[in-house]
Amino acid sequence: MTGYQEALTDPSYRGQILVMTATQMGNYGVNEIDVESAVPQVAGFVVRESSRMDSNYRSESMLAPWLARHGIPFLSDIDTRALVRRLRVNGAMRGVITTDPTLSNQELIEQVRTSPSMGGRNLAAEASSDTAGSWSEGLVRIPPTPPRDRRETTVKRVVAIDCGAKRNIYRHLVERNCEVRFLPWNCSAEEVRALEPDGLFVSNGPGDPAAVEPLIEVLKEIAGEVPTFGICLGHQLLALALGATTWKLPFGHRGANQPVRNIETGQVEITSQNHGFCVDEASLKAQDCLMTHVHLNDQTVAGFRHASKPIFAVQYHPESSPGPHDAAYLFDQFVAMMHGDTGKVDSRRGPNKASKAVKA
Repeated sequence: MTGYQEALTDPSYRGQILVMTATQMGNYGVNEIDVESAVPQVAGFVVRESSRMDSNYRSESMLAPWLARHGIPFLSDIDTRALVRRLRVNGAMRGVITTDPTLSNQELIEQVRTSPSMGGRNLAAEASSDTAGSWSEGLVRIPPTPPRDRRETTVKRVVAIDCGAKRNIYRHLVERNCEVRFLPWNCSAEEVRALEPDGLFVSNGPGDPAAVEPLIEVLKEIAGEVPTFGICLGHQLLALALGATTWKLPFGHRGANQPVRNIETGQVEITSQNHGFCVDEASLKAQDCLMTHVHLNDQTVAGFRHASKPIFAVQYHPESSPGPHDAAYLFDQFVAMMHGDTGKVDSRRGPNKASKAVKA
């Protein structure tokens, strides 16, 4: 379960060089359906071996030509596990990939030293959509299966603030009978209210959350006016808007096997994560918020809810594609909040049962 094309098109990786530890990439090719955005978002891709054939009936292109068409540097024949060991010791590092053989090692090192760091960068401004729009596509089913049984038949309107949203988030909301309207990251509170939402969603995205100051100010005003749900960067932005603080992790959390415990039920979820910043637990509790989920590898905040307002958020990706799907129940919880439930995050309902037959 590598999901390389989903990772390559994830806006949360914008401006970053992505390194994979699995031994081979590209064996099932790429297609224009299983993507999280219209184009690859990474600044470069580093793998151990690039497959010289694609073996899948849904493949529309091999990986290397697809990346080349989009101008993404693709470096193979690298001992990526040795590289990752270095990253695990030194933390996330800046790097450079070049095709110019005339550049010396010292010149390349200087390019790296003068390149901008992730801290302080508002990459959400680059990853966000430029205009408002809507989304109507549900989950992709392979093989085709009946639509998901919907507990609610009433359509609820969700306004999503797009900081680099993954398409599968919108697909999960549509699957749950939501009308999804999205706005760019620099929208105003008036623009959100004008759409008369039943729920507000704050999306994932790249970069330093503290640098997205205009949106933090908007969320200070409107978060909690209607049920509000945040994922990844949205989790961090909601925490900042409530008065908490964030800090940069030395390594970040990446990959599809990150263990998280739901504190309120004791249930452990295997989750997909991709972030380099974290919400400070003490500052969160000082703002009348309760930590609902904890990352079991380092005990950092993986989810919270406000004690009195209908606001909750998680640091990980319940919409993860190709998986795991342990946390898909959070979308059900969001919909339940819009239908008047208490909003308590509860995983005892288990994952979305339909997701077992879903390429979600």
